Amino acid sequence: MELKFMEQDQAIAELSDIVNRQWQEIEQLKRKLSHTHERIISLEDAVPAPSTNEKPPHY
Repeated sequence: MELKFMEQDQAIAELSDIVNRQWQEIEQLKRKLSHTHERIISLEDAVPAPSTNEKPPHY
């Protein structure tokens, strides 16, 4: 019984470590996604809007 308890305790500790690493990775990915989104927005704002009165170059 004691041996089984020790094995379960070790398994729980290992699973806890895995969940902790995954949580840290998720947080890092969320920060990167947020930064990328902000960068895309700033690049979109920097691009001038096309003029509707301009004729295409082939005219």
